[in-house]
Amino acid sequence: MAWAGAAAAAVWCLLLVGTGDLPGLLLAAVAAVGLALAALYGTRARPRLVVDGDGVTVGGLVGRRHLPWSQVESVRAQAVRRWGRNSVMLEMDVIDADGTERMLVFGKLDLGEDPEDVAEAVRAARPAPPDR
Repeated sequence: MAWAGAAAAAVWCLLLVGTGDLPGLLLAAVAAVGLALAALYGTRARPRLVVDGDGVTVGGLVGRRHLPWSQVESVRAQAVRRWGRNSVMLEMDVIDADGTERMLVFGKLDLGEDPEDVAEAVRAARPAPPDR
């Protein structure tokens, strides 16, 4: 959808070239660039979270990073209230290879599914800890 918006804004720019409407051309150019960047991020970063038997892979704009299950501390679906709306976020506490603790947060837009369902699927895919 963002690619279609970026293309429409680019067409709008082309239609305004030579009309002398500089403010309109600037607005169309900013819209085209902004929508193209959003579309690039949406295309490049997805899927944001991939779960397999070895761990989880987190995608971002600059690439993907694999975290083995030994680095994933906890997985939970957390209800939050923002701007008067209730929403659910998937939170993962992880420990990087250098020992740094981090929290990864994913929303429904990042996951493409309900975060509560994804949290259950991640927990189900995670191997049981070894007996001590």
